[in-house]
Amino acid sequence: MNLREIHTDPKEVSAKLLFSTTDGVLTALQIQENALLKEHTTKVPAMLICVSGEVVFENEKGFKQALTSGDYVPIEPLVKHWVKGVLDSQLLLIK
Repeated sequence: MNLREIHTDPKEVSAKLLFSTTDGVLTALQIQENALLKEHTTKVPAMLICVSGEVVFENEKGFKQALTSGDYVPIEPLVKHWVKGVLDSQLLLIK
């Protein structure tokens, strides 16, 4: 199995539930080059992990971080954030 195989639609941004437990979920994200995962919030703490490619994570507090393979960033609850694809990217979101 490969994360790239999960995203069968040619969308600029794709999210697919990968794994779910009673305590949380793991979501596979695909963000294409120059695509934007629009501004949104989460109700619970989360972790975004870059598996391949490159994205830039930003939030309303002025925090900005480039993520490449192996990089991760914690996501605060109730803080608006967004992600821009620099290169075609595969990511994991843990909530």
